[in-house]
Amino acid sequence: MANIQPVKVSNADADTANTLNAVKSKLGMVPNLIATFAHSKPVLDSYLQFSENLTSGLLTAKQREMIALAVAQVNLCRYCLSAHTMLAKVSGLTESEIERARIGGAIEAIDDLIVSFAKKIVVSRSMLDPDTLEDLRAKGLTDALIIEVIANVIINMMTNYTNNIADTVVDFPLVNL
Repeated sequence: MANIQPVKVSNADADTANTLNAVKSKLGMVPNLIATFAHSKPVLDSYLQFSENLTSGLLTAKQREMIALAVAQVNLCRYCLSAHTMLAKVSGLTESEIERARIGGAIEAIDDLIVSFAKKIVVSRSMLDPDTLEDLRAKGLTDALIIEVIANVIINMMTNYTNNIADTVVDFPLVNL
């Protein structure tokens, strides 16, 4: 049982219920994480908008999923590992690529750079060696990509922390830590 129960559409105020129904229309369900965020309409709206905005950036869907997997693994978030494993498969990642991403790596050089950087941000609590950015730039990451990796780490930290604290019930095929 969750430490923070998800909001039921039937118990939500009209504005929140409309948002949850829009999520259900788009995804076919209201994931427990989204329903948990619904306790605070500003948090729910901010998360959904931030998430949507990140899809129009430079990072591909596969790269965003690799970041999500690496961050969830470091933070031991079973909910996000389960959700993003499913989403990673939908985005075209293979089982092998999913396993690599979980440990902070990838097959393609640019993807490996992105995912290992994301993991490094979490593990170091963003306290990076001064040469890290120059090294990333020398290997092909632009400042725009660096900023997008940071943003994707942040949104995944938000979901990981929420799920770990709320003990959100996993409503995706379960993945073990």
